[in-house]
Amino acid sequence: MINVLIVDDSAFMRNTLSSMISSDPGLRVIGTARDGIEAVEKVSSLNPDVVTLDIEMPRMDGVEALKHIMAKNPVPVLMVSSLTTEGAKATLDALEIGAVDFIPKNLSDLSVNIVKIREILVEKIKGIGKKRPARRIIKHSYKPLRMPKASQYTSQRRISIVTIGSSTGGPRALQNIITQFPEDFPVPILIAQHMPASFTGAFAERLNQLSKIKVKEAEDGEPLKKGTVFIAPGGGHMEVKRKKSIETCIAISEDVGEYIYRPSVDMLMLSIAQNFSAYVLGVILTGLGNDGEKGMGEIKNKGGKTIAESEETCVVYGMPKAVVNAGIADKIVPLDEIAGEIINSV
Repeated sequence: MINVLIVDDSAFMRNTLSSMISSDPGLRVIGTARDGIEAVEKVSSLNPDVVTLDIEMPRMDGVEALKHIMAKNPVPVLMVSSLTTEGAKATLDALEIGAVDFIPKNLSDLSVNIVKIREILVEKIKGIGKKRPARRIIKHSYKPLRMPKASQYTSQRRISIVTIGSSTGGPRALQNIITQFPEDFPVPILIAQHMPASFTGAFAERLNQLSKIKVKEAEDGEPLKKGTVFIAPGGGHMEVKRKKSIETCIAISEDVGEYIYRPSVDMLMLSIAQNFSAYVLGVILTGLGNDGEKGMGEIKNKGGKTIAESEETCVVYGMPKAVVNAGIADKIVPLDEIAGEIINSV
């Protein structure tokens, strides 16, 4: 049984979230709080397995409450965020401080898409519920982590493009990796991170500010450039396509097709494998589900290289586990070693 504390200043949202969570026999709501001050007190007294934490609240907002929780009683926290630019920035702050993931707070969808919202909420709570974060001392500066060691691949083939897929826990993992790349990184990097449309632009902007390498939200029709990280826009899919059989460009589409997640890791990786054959490095990071298994498999089939994040550092060992269980991971390494492995391969 996973015990959940719900924190929201809206009685309607507290009741709605409570009903959704309690509908699953493996989850139990053990308390609610109306603001950040109550949240900090109840985390200490109730010791929940997971906290859902609203961002905008009176007396003490969610970001400030999260700082206290992470410093005193670390627990997996799922932020409840509005789909606005301000909400995106606050959510990214929360993920930096130590929140595990977030769910969009879109009241207009509750009546028309309540079943899907409930499924996502339950899945995320179950995914993060049994993994406690370490106590963190909050600092107000951003510094790249130490440069990891990397072993040599047996193949001498050099990579001409890198593609990375991630979901729950991905923003912090990607920051760990990308901030370690040098300014003169010699190939393009394409990333599919499961995020809403209003979040990916702010996420790319933040990574660009923290990194030596250029990071941007990808645009339809733009050519690939070495030394640039392209983040797939939320709400759609990103692929690469040959233009006039010479230039390779990015293609953005909102066509859902067979893919559940947007942006889809599989769709991105399959298109890259098709266009770059054996000269691809595919990396799969923390996340729920199995998005990326097909794409990583095709990269492997074409003769490319594949890396999966190891279970010990994953927030949720779902997407990497699917790749590892399918036998298509060349290397399984902890997060702190992934940047070095990528740098070593290009």
